[in-house]
Amino acid sequence: MGIGSDLAVVMGGVSASVAALDLLTREDDFLAAGIGTGADVDVLQRRYELCLGRLEVVARLEAQLAAVKARDVADAIGFQRALLPPDAPVDERTFAEMSVVEEIAGILTISSAAAGALVEQSRRVCSLPPVVEALSTGAVSWQHARIVADETEGLTPEGAAGLVAHFFDPDAPNPARGAAPGDLVPSRFRAKVRAWRERHHPETLEKRHAKGVADRRMDYAPDRDGMAWLSLYLPGDTACAIWNRSTATARGLQTPDEPRTLTQLRADVAASLLLGAGLQPTTKHTAAAADTEPAAAAAGSGNDASPGCASTDIGKIPTPRADVLVTVPVFSLLGLTDEPAVLDGFGPVPASMARKLVAGGAESFYRVLVDPRDGAPLDIGRTRYRLPATIKQWLRLRDGTCTFPGCTNHTPDNDTDHLNPWHHGGTTGARNLAQLCPRHHRLKHHSPWTPDPATKNEPPGWTSPTGRHYKPEQHDPQPTHWPPGTLPARAHAIPIQFHGEQAGIEGLPPWEPDDANLIDLNDLPEEDPVRAGYFAKPFVLSV
Repeated sequence: MGIGSDLAVVMGGVSASVAALDLLTREDDFLAAGIGTGADVDVLQRRYELCLGRLEVVARLEAQLAAVKARDVADAIGFQRALLPPDAPVDERTFAEMSVVEEIAGILTISSAAAGALVEQSRRVCSLPPVVEALSTGAVSWQHARIVADETEGLTPEGAAGLVAHFFDPDAPNPARGAAPGDLVPSRFRAKVRAWRERHHPETLEKRHAKGVADRRMDYAPDRDGMAWLSLYLPGDTACAIWNRSTATARGLQTPDEPRTLTQLRADVAASLLLGAGLQPTTKHTAAAADTEPAAAAAGSGNDASPGCASTDIGKIPTPRADVLVTVPVFSLLGLTDEPAVLDGFGPVPASMARKLVAGGAESFYRVLVDPRDGAPLDIGRTRYRLPATIKQWLRLRDGTCTFPGCTNHTPDNDTDHLNPWHHGGTTGARNLAQLCPRHHRLKHHSPWTPDPATKNEPPGWTSPTGRHYKPEQHDPQPTHWPPGTLPARAHAIPIQFHGEQAGIEGLPPWEPDDANLIDLNDLPEEDPVRAGYFAKPFVLSV
């Protein structure tokens, strides 16, 4: 790599972007001055469109300049190494590279640590041609490229190339589906890349998780304004359970007289649980005290039984269920493979953790079996005879998050929305329903943002008021691992079928047992004792 044809191509793209930006700016100047405006030109609308157009060009230009920056950083290290004689001592090479890093830090006015990270990220990005090419054309931002660099750390060269091909090569054997990397907000792109990495890492997730458990800790960092940060590094299921319990308890405290927001309540609940104290009453006197004595207001004695009190004791607070989906491949659930499962709102988790959650009496976790043939969901497990809001749970599984472009709001907080409104003839089926967070739900009904129709397996895409289309962010399921000696062609003999309300969801394929000795529970009425007895049995793993 060097200042050659590759960099010349990038600089050509930079020049084209600058020229496009200049054209848009000059047109805006003409409109502002009243030049070239006819009666059929809506000046304000056009100037609004020009603002958005400039933002689009600037984003592309920033990515192209980031590609130039990454190339120069990587080349500077390469040139410095080439200046040293081949037999230079290790110490001399080390100090020479340290000198280059410090010089880069001084030029960019960043810390030495930041410069070192930039050097490492730049070298890794430039070693992955499809990534640096996408960055050079403005198809992805530097944040996206940096995510690839971070997530390929620890992978073999073949593993890193496979990850890049999956997301950047449409002709790869199993390319990523849905929106392109550059069309995803960085946090969602990282989640998809990390999910792929967890499944294809040369070291099993079980082993890496065991190392992580050994590193669990609590961190404390004082902050300004008399505040501080407290964080816990825990196994994913434990952290998820703490978050869900704090959130559910906080929601149970939200009464008309409660002045605290959900965010404030969640922090107060967690502090109260850790300190072993009750929750703070919410009389007017207490609300005023919270402004002057925040520490006391957060902990509280919980002994005030005066009128208007939201709670008196943490044990007496009504705690709603916080249902979490655990998506588990069939063979992994049976212990035949160690293929990772997916914990809703967290990501990939070891198979052993999933088996513990669905078989160990964790009532807030719902098992979702996945078909080994195509990765399609087969069954949403339940611990009660009838699972309420089954279609909503199915949509949670299909959509993952709020379906609005770039939104990362987790599904427990989202609304189920009719894409085509009910009063306009919209049906209550999976193809006309999608998850929307409350904020974007309101926006949909009060703006021209328009969703596409959904499908059985895909959430809707969206079209903005200015006509820009955003593809749906689909899940990116990987082929299921089959146990050694098992042929996929025999998968039809696995006696698994849809159960209960799920079988009636619009768009789901029917399933009939191939063996006449097997009973399809969907053919039995709900009051049938055989059906009731089946769902009354606890889920037990076969050994």
